[in-house]
Amino acid sequence: MQIQVNTDNAIEGHERLVEKIEIVIREGLTRFSDKITRVELHLSDVNGDRGGNDKRCVIEVRPNGLDPVVTSDQADTVDKAVRSAIHKMVSLLDSTFGKLSFRNNS
Repeated sequence: MQIQVNTDNAIEGHERLVEKIEIVIREGLTRFSDKITRVELHLSDVNGDRGGNDKRCVIEVRPNGLDPVVTSDQADTVDKAVRSAIHKMVSLLDSTFGKLSFRNNS
């Protein structure tokens, strides 16, 4: 599973942040790792210096042989936005692969 982390200019995409995010992605999506070719995560600061729940995380996952799936979340910290978007992605992948399994077993 290849992971790519992208940030806008308002979020410092330093190595430590990227490493931490990659660990969170691998932990969150580990049970799907053999079914996923690539994960792209995009972080942005929607309001800039004005603050608020403005850290946006968009995650795109490319499952083997399927169209990409996308989830997103917005929170007051990067960590919260990333974890929530990954939680949503796990639910979406559970549903996606569950439907495929159901079709293949029918």
